[in-house]
Amino acid sequence: MIIAFKNRVLLTLFILLLLAAFGLPFLSYAPNRLLSGKSISLISLLHGPALWLLLPLLALAALSLLAPVRRNALLTALSASLLLGLIFWLSGHAAQQLAQQGSPLARTSWGSGYWLMAALCGLMAADAMTRMTSSHLWRMLGNLLVMLPALLLLFSSELDQLSLLKEYHNRQEVFDAALLQHLTILLATMVPALLLGVPLGVLCYRSARWQTPIFSTLNIIQTVPSIALFGLLIAPLAGLAAALPWLAKWGISGIGMAPAIVALVLYALLPLVRSVVAGLQSVPASVIESASGMGMTRGQMFFRVQLPLALPLFLTGVRILAVQTVGMAVVAALIGAGGFGAIVFQGLLSSALDLVLLGVLPVIAMAVIVDSLFKCIISLLEVTR
Repeated sequence: MIIAFKNRVLLTLFILLLLAAFGLPFLSYAPNRLLSGKSISLISLLHGPALWLLLPLLALAALSLLAPVRRNALLTALSASLLLGLIFWLSGHAAQQLAQQGSPLARTSWGSGYWLMAALCGLMAADAMTRMTSSHLWRMLGNLLVMLPALLLLFSSELDQLSLLKEYHNRQEVFDAALLQHLTILLATMVPALLLGVPLGVLCYRSARWQTPIFSTLNIIQTVPSIALFGLLIAPLAGLAAALPWLAKWGISGIGMAPAIVALVLYALLPLVRSVVAGLQSVPASVIESASGMGMTRGQMFFRVQLPLALPLFLTGVRILAVQTVGMAVVAALIGAGGFGAIVFQGLLSSALDLVLLGVLPVIAMAVIVDSLFKCIISLLEVTR
């Protein structure tokens, strides 16, 4: 008998999930944070209540045989959510048992098998959401509900014995300060980028003579590596602060926030200017002619007709620069800008993987949240057009 797999995407992800679950280490147990630990397989943990883990695995296996209709997609999302919550609980439960047996310095960390299982659960849920609805808003809410059991466990005391959570509790004040600093860098970059990028985009749209030199300059800036650009700004800003002491009182110097913000704004201009030009060019000429025939001035035509129609494409550029800034702000920690990059580089210098993850994971979460919010806003604008 030949079995027809009607959901090939789910089948592929499920096979990868099985390989990760039973072929890679689920946890790692080390005597302390610096030494490498011994691997703990998922099979060795499957006893007692942990056997419930087999239930969503069997459900996903059965769903890969069925057509990916909306009802089956909903069951897939629920099964992936249950599996994700169970591997969260199992990792925390195993860490608590190991903590009772070992020394207080011992660390239990998530292994490569766990990380791949969690990622594949997220992919299964995301694929199921795309089959259930085309709305970005409903997809985001659905994915949030899928993550809800795992998030509840994350903010409870069930996972406190895991190494990553120990690093967080030991550095909670540092983490909170890094979060605030990272958000500050994001906002301090976007505001001047918008103030500069929107007028430049309008100028490039209206004047072909200025478009070529502006885009050429921005392309050159974009090709300069971020670390090199940060370094190039240290000397001129330090000299400027020395020549004008009142600038130093405002925090402008060769290191710190000032060169980081200047560099990030320069990097943000190219996607922003391009999105403004593309958005204005997408407005049909017939609409502009109709507005002109109604007696609208150039300013009225821009704010009442062109800007509203160009807004979705313009916000796409803002979304790109916001996500780009969240990621590049990590590198800015090398020149004293702070943020999560400071935690990442501290972990790299001390060879502490969990400390690196403590800085990396919030950056990924922040980028996903920012990207999802902008996608929802853009989709709402497109619906109301």
